[in-house]
Amino acid sequence: MDDFGSEQRQRLLAVYRTTIDAVAGDRVVRDYLEKAPPAAACVVVAIGKAAERMMKGAADALDDRFQKGLVITKHDHLGAACDDPRVECLSAGHPVPDEASLRAGRRLLEFLAEVPRRSELLFFVSGGTSALVEVLPEGVGLAELERATGWLLGSGKDIEAVNRVRKGLSCIKAGRLARYLAVRHTRNLMMSDVPGDDPMVIGSGLLVPHPPEALEIDFEIPGWLEELLGRVPKAPNPADPCFAPLETRVLIGNRNACEAAAAEAARAGLESRVDERVFTGDALEMGRRFGKQLTGAEPGLYIWGGESTVELPDDPGRGGRNQALALAAATELAGRNDVFLLAAGTDGTDGPTNDAGALVDGGTVQRGQEEGFDPDEALRRADSGSFLEASGDLIHTGPTGTNVMDLVLGLKV
Repeated sequence: MDDFGSEQRQRLLAVYRTTIDAVAGDRVVRDYLEKAPPAAACVVVAIGKAAERMMKGAADALDDRFQKGLVITKHDHLGAACDDPRVECLSAGHPVPDEASLRAGRRLLEFLAEVPRRSELLFFVSGGTSALVEVLPEGVGLAELERATGWLLGSGKDIEAVNRVRKGLSCIKAGRLARYLAVRHTRNLMMSDVPGDDPMVIGSGLLVPHPPEALEIDFEIPGWLEELLGRVPKAPNPADPCFAPLETRVLIGNRNACEAAAAEAARAGLESRVDERVFTGDALEMGRRFGKQLTGAEPGLYIWGGESTVELPDDPGRGGRNQALALAAATELAGRNDVFLLAAGTDGTDGPTNDAGALVDGGTVQRGQEEGFDPDEALRRADSGSFLEASGDLIHTGPTGTNVMDLVLGLKV
């Protein structure tokens, strides 16, 4: 790629990276435990894409009160916390669960049975948990789980709808895991990757009581999936004694990331505007809307937080929702030299790719076309990643240690 707007692109990337550091799991957990330290020795469980960094923060903050820990995270997301001999680390598949997800589920139940009676349990739950750990009913295996997950991810349903079905297939989700706590005092501490920061939705609510209406599936599903759902034991009623020793708290969410981005913009001398609404909906519609808004905006940094969706064709190409949003925005920015847009996951991944998202500008469309790609065809085929690789606009961070939905940053100069 040429140096089209390179200085402004670097400014946007710097805001994004500083924002990610501000909401990293180890920092969030250390801050919380310094303000609310446990009185007893602790056993720690951390699950999700931010689990390893959350475990590192817990071990650092608890020091000699830390007895042992279990990390369950995405493949290739293990790090320094796993060098601690007190910590057992497992990795599993995401966004589609794999055999390791089922092994992790079995090990989680064994681990809970081993917790000393007088120890306090700390659960740290972050996004990705729904795929990473699972216990299935008798007679249901990985093939059925993969089929169900594949249908859900390609359905275009929002995260709440997807999780309702995931909960219905699980022996531990929707509060069912609380039955395995043996009435131990437990703190359920969450990093939110969902709109509204609803504890029942984050990680499919492993330890959160659900009223029956919260588990109703009010949209059409295939008959084979409905049959699988009928095999799962009912979730415990919110009045069940298994929830009595539980304390649930959301530590951080997307709003915190937006605020951190605004703070970094101020330090960089940029006037910023944060959209208070959490964006949801079709990625292509969102991208075009943000692109149009930027072209008519006053100079400054515009910050949106949320999570879009993509309905996949039968044979999708490469990319994720942020890449689709960014490429759709680029079609609105084409030919201009005063607008730039970054769309990326805070977790460092976008769909089934190793890219976090993309940073596009007024030259993106031309650069991709010069390499033989058509933006409309790429969007139709869900192949935005191939176009954005050709145009030189993909962002790669590796695992970030956080997961608070997606961040869209628009710069008008």
